[in-house]
Amino acid sequence: MLTRNRLLAGVSAIVAASLALPAAAQDTIKIGELNSYKIFAAFLEPYKKGWELAVEEVNAAGGVLGKKVEIVSRDDNGNPADAVRAAEELLSREKVAFLIGTFPSNVGLAVADFAKQRKTLFIAAEPLTDKIVWDAGNAYTFRLRASTYMQTAMLIPDAAKLKKKRWAVVYPNYEYGQSATAAFKKLLKEKQPDVEFVAEQASPLGKIDAGAVAQALADAKPDAIFSSLFGPDLAKFVREGTQRGLFKGVEVFNLLAGEPEYLDPLKEETPDGWYVTGYPWSEIKTPEHAKFLAAYQAKFKDYPRLGSIVGYSTVMSAVAAIRKAGSLDQDKLIAAMAGLTHSTPFGEITYRPLDHQSTMGAYVGRLGVKDGKGYMKDWRFVDGKDALPSDEEVKKMRPAN
Repeated sequence: MLTRNRLLAGVSAIVAASLALPAAAQDTIKIGELNSYKIFAAFLEPYKKGWELAVEEVNAAGGVLGKKVEIVSRDDNGNPADAVRAAEELLSREKVAFLIGTFPSNVGLAVADFAKQRKTLFIAAEPLTDKIVWDAGNAYTFRLRASTYMQTAMLIPDAAKLKKKRWAVVYPNYEYGQSATAAFKKLLKEKQPDVEFVAEQASPLGKIDAGAVAQALADAKPDAIFSSLFGPDLAKFVREGTQRGLFKGVEVFNLLAGEPEYLDPLKEETPDGWYVTGYPWSEIKTPEHAKFLAAYQAKFKDYPRLGSIVGYSTVMSAVAAIRKAGSLDQDKLIAAMAGLTHSTPFGEITYRPLDHQSTMGAYVGRLGVKDGKGYMKDWRFVDGKDALPSDEEVKKMRPAN
């Protein structure tokens, strides 16, 4: 009986140990992904399709390190505390190799701090705040998308060229909007020292009183407006501003408004001539994008949004890091991410060792209306490496890891 009990105990120990095996020792490599799917569905439903396509392609080609890739995903409810709890569960219970994802900047910053505490790699897919790679940057966090600073810098040449003196600003009152506004003011002042900011409206995310905001800006009689509104807030602002004649004779610059997920709902209400960053998916003819577009449309019978590009490229970054590291050891993964270069539908990108920011670029152009739909016209692609501050400036902002 004693021998049998010992045998059962040994079997139980083996089973328990197998359940606790890290991602590296299983048949699949698990990567933990978290995002605000219910709250930001317009962007994140296409984003999910993007990473699903990437996983399918990677596994069809044999996986990485001889193993299939599996994404274990959680919804963080757009809440920093919920995101940290989800991240802990992914690491502790699901035994994922590392973390990817997040959308709003405040959530991204919370998960970045968690990754620093847990000493695990975190590839921040979408949060645009400059802090995540500069003021609050850490050794374990890398960011894919062009930041608020970068996308603002891409718009500044056109803004400065217009030589408009009186500017109004409107933004969602959380980290992303605050960061975008600060970058715009700083960069435009450098190019045009006599510029004046005559009005500023900050609205709670998703709760804009668009009529009151539009009227307050109209009362200030600006020559130009800078906006970082997106989603339903943007649509409401466009409608109320148009009704009040706010945009007549006024130049408007808006981050993100050229992204299909935010542009498409505007339809014939799309404001003509706005300067924007976005994604003219149907007109990009590069080989990398053509290959992605064909695969995406074949799988989903739909056209990609910018979220699709981000989701796809995030997983491809994760896989490229694992392949380069040759291991799931955190130190080796971090070393692999620094200077990692790989292809995306927007071309080749590099994660800079200096600040862990990727050089993914963005498309810059103007809005127009054609056949009752909004679209981007007069667009150009700006490489992310050309929209960053100098190394000396970055070193002053980023703490020692």
